[in-house]
Amino acid sequence: MKSIPRWMMAASLAALFGHAQPAGPRLVLIDQDGAGPGGSDQMSMMALLESPQARVLGITMVTGDVWRDEGVQHTLRMLELTGHGDVPVVPGAVFPLVRTERETALAAQLIGQVAYLGAWGPNSHGPWEVPPLAEGAPHTKALDQDAAHFLIGQVRAHPREVTIYAAGPLTNIALAIAIEPHFAELTRGIVLMGGSLNPQTEDPEFATSPRHEFNFWFDPEAAHIVLHAHWPRIDVTTVDVSIKASFTQPMLDAIARSNNPAAQYVARYSAERGYLWDELAACAWLDPAIITRERALYMDVDLSRGPGYGDTLTWDEKSKPASDPQLVHAQVDLDLPRFTKMFVGLMAAPAKR
Repeated sequence: MKSIPRWMMAASLAALFGHAQPAGPRLVLIDQDGAGPGGSDQMSMMALLESPQARVLGITMVTGDVWRDEGVQHTLRMLELTGHGDVPVVPGAVFPLVRTERETALAAQLIGQVAYLGAWGPNSHGPWEVPPLAEGAPHTKALDQDAAHFLIGQVRAHPREVTIYAAGPLTNIALAIAIEPHFAELTRGIVLMGGSLNPQTEDPEFATSPRHEFNFWFDPEAAHIVLHAHWPRIDVTTVDVSIKASFTQPMLDAIARSNNPAAQYVARYSAERGYLWDELAACAWLDPAIITRERALYMDVDLSRGPGYGDTLTWDEKSKPASDPQLVHAQVDLDLPRFTKMFVGLMAAPAKR
């Protein structure tokens, strides 16, 4: 009996779960904030790069966990070290659309400190400084183009074939929508790591602020634009499900036993044992059966500029406002063993050719 190709099995699963795709590798554009070396931002990109089910058309970078230019350098070097140096990297937005670092610092004196500030954190540097990289400086260069126009060009070149995987603040995606109003409709959909509903956790970042999530919070206006665009489908990997998936020592040990360049990169540079935020979003797109429960909700972001500025807002069909928020598939639970096996396998398997 002939074995069934991995991409064919994935396509069959996808059809069952409402993600039907054309045969062969699925086209994806990655939009990320690129902290590194190692860590969730880089490992999530590697999951898509290593998967035979996906063809990454390019990676656009935005400020979020780190400033844009640092994220560009970490990502270029990761691509070199893992054998994907031919994938284009494109710089995007340096600053959010409206929110500023100074205004945020002043607001914190009145409404309380935010647990995580990303590029605006106390140990960060300025937007134009790139500190020496632990993994070494890249030899390749980013494209001399801006992220928004690159995204638009790729979607126009492959109409209704490309999924946008956005795992950082949504500034680049919002700018693409502003330039090309039909950008969202020309895609197959968007996968977001963002938003928070009611995570069951004692983690202080979310226990007292259950609707706070960094990617939406960092650029609320961009998130608002993206959540109102008419995507064919919106999948949202929320805090609720992300905190159920952590990077464990057994996972690292299993990955480290492989000689795959991706595995060796992870073994050397992914020392933290944090949540697998972005990796889960990537793997759930590759294999929708990882997600065992989701909620169909209408989602937006609080733009009131008060204490809830940037928090996640949701409604059901009966209560949604007339402002046209879009229906999202908000992921809230997962098959953890299935996800763990898939992620470790992607990092440890021989690189795809």
